[in-house]
Amino acid sequence: QVQLVESGGGLVQPGGSLRLSCTASGSIFSSAAVNWYRQAPGKQRELVAGMTSRGSTDYADSVKGRFTISRDNAKRTVYLQMGSLSPEDTAVYYCNLWFGKDYWGQGTQVTVSS
Repeated sequence: QVQLVESGGGLVQPGGSLRLSCTASGSIFSSAAVNWYRQAPGKQRELVAGMTSRGSTDYADSVKGRFTISRDNAKRTVYLQMGSLSPEDTAVYYCNLWFGKDYWGQGTQVTVSS
């Protein structure tokens, strides 16, 4: 069983930055695709950024140039570096790992507000 533990969320002012982390248990991390999703109040969960096991990345148009996904397989950790944050980025951010099935973290709140 894979467990994902996220950290790094919080309150940040518009224009600020945050880095989210997600650490996985188990041994499949390096072979898995990793993704970050977010869900704002009243909205559907959306894919923000993803990275394959080989390192290919993809981003939602709304975050391109502002967010960067990265991974450290030795630490079984995926990161989401977020910059130029705006109130529209306010959401619960979820870490997702896919390896034959989906695994989800518990979510971490990011609030962008002055």
